Amino acid sequence: MTMVRTCLWFDGGVDAAADFYTTLLPLSRVLSRMPYTEVPDSPGTPPADGGSLAVVLELGGAQYTLLNGGPAFPQSESASIELIVDSQAEVDRLWDTIVGHGGEESMCGWCRDRWGVSWQIVPQRLDDQLEESGPVATAVTAEMFTQRRLDTARLEAAAEAARS
Repeated sequence: MTMVRTCLWFDGGVDAAADFYTTLLPLSRVLSRMPYTEVPDSPGTPPADGGSLAVVLELGGAQYTLLNGGPAFPQSESASIELIVDSQAEVDRLWDTIVGHGGEESMCGWCRDRWGVSWQIVPQRLDDQLEESGPVATAVTAEMFTQRRLDTARLEAAAEAARS
């Protein structure tokens, strides 16, 4: 059997990140913590607090490894964790939690947490609207480009205007 799991490279803080991430969604938990051992030529620096080299966790049922690999490969928006949610209330909750705990806003539903990991917080309704061809997808995309946190009411208004 082959297992698929995403590994995210951190410059420290994997224990704190894992503990924070598992508070965001149901079906989230830390599966294991691998202690940092002194091995010649290993990536990163052992944390002063005795933290982990790696933490394996489930986030919404998907598995991730958070690796304390050091500064060689910083996070970027070229990879992100995409959360598809059912409501504006869930968009707002997740956005406020991630940005409010040391993160920062970006555009089009993207934000970064305090460790630099990029997140996309996307209402399911947006995906549905983008699947409509022609003017609806164009109008919704244009509206999305004006937003930081996605606003489902504004996206729906753009879709309705395009349908009229």
